[in-house]
Amino acid sequence: MDFLLESCWKVFGIGIGATMAMDVWRFFLQKTMGVSSLDLGLLGRLVGHTFRGKFFHDGIAKSQAIAGETLIGWVVHYAIGIFFSFLLPSIWGEGWLRNPTLVPAILVGVGTILAPWFLMQPAMGIGIAASKAPKPNQVRLRNLAIHTVYGLGLYGSAILSNALFPWELK
Repeated sequence: MDFLLESCWKVFGIGIGATMAMDVWRFFLQKTMGVSSLDLGLLGRLVGHTFRGKFFHDGIAKSQAIAGETLIGWVVHYAIGIFFSFLLPSIWGEGWLRNPTLVPAILVGVGTILAPWFLMQPAMGIGIAASKAPKPNQVRLRNLAIHTVYGLGLYGSAILSNALFPWELK
């Protein structure tokens, strides 16, 4: 298999695995501690309204529902996770894919927090870095935790990918 194609498939799988790690963590926190997190239907609602030309909301939960918003939200959630996983080989090169290390994965994971803080949360009506949320520091801490889990998921998924699918091209 061509090296570029093989790398893309691996990174695609790493992105899915890391995003799944986030979802498992979110589910665990919700079921064991009652901690709520982003309703992916609201993400779908935001995306649906964006395609209709409305980019900012006073409160996304109060905005008109979009047909299929939950499905849209899940698809977008995974697409974003896959997209961000391509940062690792883009920044650290193919060497990281062959021999993953924890620090770059954590740096990318935590770095991805910039997207919700400066794009998604303001668009949803809760301000930059959740500044308009009732408990902004609590939201920021949860954001930091979930993006750290994403980084751990990037690392773990890369290790698993290499164990399950050894590199064909040396």
